[in-house]
Amino acid sequence: MGIASIIVFILGYLAITLEHPLKINKTATALVTGVLVWTIYAISTGDASELGHHLASTSEILFFLLGAMTLVELVDAHQGFYFVSRLIKTDKVIKLLWIVGLITFFMSAVLDNLTTSIVMVTLLRKLISNKETRKYFVGIVVIAANAGGAWSPIGDVTTTMLWIGGQISATGIIQSLLLPSLVALLVPLIVASYVLKNQAIGQAAASVALSSTEERDGKIMLFAGAGSLIGVPIFKTLTHLPPYMGILLALGIVWILSELLHSEKDEEAKKHLSVGYALTKIDTSSILFFLGILLAIGGLESFGYLHALSDQLAHALGNQNLIVTIIGLASAVVDNVPLVAATMGMYSLTDFPMDHVMWEYLAFCAGTGGSILIIGSAAGVAVMGMEKIEFGWYLKKIGFLALLGYFAGAGLYLLLH
Repeated sequence: MGIASIIVFILGYLAITLEHPLKINKTATALVTGVLVWTIYAISTGDASELGHHLASTSEILFFLLGAMTLVELVDAHQGFYFVSRLIKTDKVIKLLWIVGLITFFMSAVLDNLTTSIVMVTLLRKLISNKETRKYFVGIVVIAANAGGAWSPIGDVTTTMLWIGGQISATGIIQSLLLPSLVALLVPLIVASYVLKNQAIGQAAASVALSSTEERDGKIMLFAGAGSLIGVPIFKTLTHLPPYMGILLALGIVWILSELLHSEKDEEAKKHLSVGYALTKIDTSSILFFLGILLAIGGLESFGYLHALSDQLAHALGNQNLIVTIIGLASAVVDNVPLVAATMGMYSLTDFPMDHVMWEYLAFCAGTGGSILIIGSAAGVAVMGMEKIEFGWYLKKIGFLALLGYFAGAGLYLLLH
């Protein structure tokens, strides 16, 4: 029966990878796969109690994502991110490229790479009318967002998973990965500067007209949202409570603030500025996808297959850094969430304690390796849909830049550690 769970997982994984040709949403496939793996486990062992253990750890990640996404959407509803566009004042293509890349890099560390990519693509549409040039910029945004998310405990789903699981600490991951992640962006930026030096930006879009009250509210919500997100790691450090408690506290505080800001308005006027509206805008499909895939991985871990796989990899390759480097390259083809979840199941904190080089290097490789192909990260998939970027175009124009950055950052990390 155990072999049947592996077959179900592989078939489910193939269906997720071939989502577009099959025209079947990957979330539906992930949910079916997760339930079937646990069904097989329950029938074959007669014990369903293990599910509760895995559901508890999985729920922590899902609650964190739900809170973070809602908070960001609430800020966006108040035009908070519009003020970021005001920082970008240049018509020189290379200067704009570096500004966009660095803003994306640091913003994704505070928010997350998926949300940051969506925000930056929206900004680029206002700044660059030349579609071909904008596609190059969007490619750099994907690289920058994934690199920026890799060194922050709240910047990427995979680093959040490792942080919640106790494999990395907030201060440890920032200190160890900031420089390698920055190099993973700087190398592609340098090469792209030569490619784009003769490209035209085109006409920028007209500025959004906001009333004085809307400007005030937008700035308040932007600083409140960003400040509360930055405070989540601090909250965890001080209280030792799980990160999802911090993000729920942050959401609650910003929620109360938004209610106070609009207390004088009638229900219709403040409807689109409410948390209820923000909840309708969040990507619920992605949250359910993570639920399905993490449940499936948990089922395989309960069968003992992941530990067996770790032993086989160690025997076949020997070098742990080589194994993690390959996992990072694989994340360009296969979603990095299940890859990291599987690795967390393969190795325990007894094997590698908190902030061990293996966990930190895994966070870097899984985070930045997804940039090599546009389907390798949530950020890439999101902008692919927004800007109608073809898989082949990205592979030809951006993939090599991301690969250079990946190996440059990985090489620096291994050199330093």
